[in-house]
Amino acid sequence: QVQLVESGGGLVQAGASLNISCTASAGTITNYAMAWFRQAPGKEREFVAVISQNIDTTFYGDSMSGRFTISRDNAKNAVYLQMNSLQPGDTAVYYCAARRLIASLRESAYDYWGQGTLVTVSE
Repeated sequence: QVQLVESGGGLVQAGASLNISCTASAGTITNYAMAWFRQAPGKEREFVAVISQNIDTTFYGDSMSGRFTISRDNAKNAVYLQMNSLQPGDTAVYYCAARRLIASLRESAYDYWGQGTLVTVSE
């Protein structure tokens, strides 16, 4: 079991970059595939990116590919999301999620979730 805590959100202008983090306050992420999801105001939560347990596979949502990069540091028990060229449409609460062993793009496949960190992108 892991407990996840996101950090690094904030208010940025369009075109800016931001790096958000997710750390495990309890447990270890070593045996988990880790993903980021986001939920914009009034919308359903959507898949952003996932990284496999052994770091050899990453996958991104359609609108994020080429702008976002997911990475992990198992020694630090942390996962990161580097976001570049941010646009107002990226405004959302970003959630970190963990799923044992096998990566998935489905929200329902994840067992553990953080509380989220808010990213707001202004014009």
